[in-house]
Amino acid sequence: MAKSILPGQGESGDRHLICCGGDGILIAAMDGIGHGEEAASAAEAAVSILKASLDEPVISLVERCHDGLRSTRGVVLSLASIDPKHGMMTWIGVGNVQGVLMRVGARKGSVQEVLLLRGGVVGSQLPALQAAVLPVAKGDTLIFVTDGIRGEFVEDLSALESPQRAANNILKRHSRGNDDALALVVRLTGVRA
Repeated sequence: MAKSILPGQGESGDRHLICCGGDGILIAAMDGIGHGEEAASAAEAAVSILKASLDEPVISLVERCHDGLRSTRGVVLSLASIDPKHGMMTWIGVGNVQGVLMRVGARKGSVQEVLLLRGGVVGSQLPALQAAVLPVAKGDTLIFVTDGIRGEFVEDLSALESPQRAANNILKRHSRGNDDALALVVRLTGVRA
């Protein structure tokens, strides 16, 4: 994970979560609406809600966040629930936190799966929710980026690059510079081969 704070702000409104629970792994990235302390507070509240409900389906998690964030500015978020035993991932996105999945051994810049994002704000305007389910394998790489990262970041992705190095490079090469930015890169290693 790599992130930057909007110049002039003391705190980033972008947060991430990687947690193991029951039978799976929950991975999420969120962007509190606006900047600074209030955006950070909304994002932190979303992290707390997700941690408290790890084993629920992704649609239920988004609905819990929506209910729990009504008194905040709200967040946009994308999350993925990985079932390593069965090699499956369920993911969902509300707002503009982009999600991509690069398959193990993919050519540079070759992203095979892109998360369908639904417009809205969790805590304010929740769209009709629909999650996607897809198979994942050991060595696949999941990437979430907030809107402080330009969309062409996918052109530089390599399945061979370490996740931390990839996140650092995404931030360095594709940060807009006018917003908080977060790049979360996770290599799936515990998934059934």
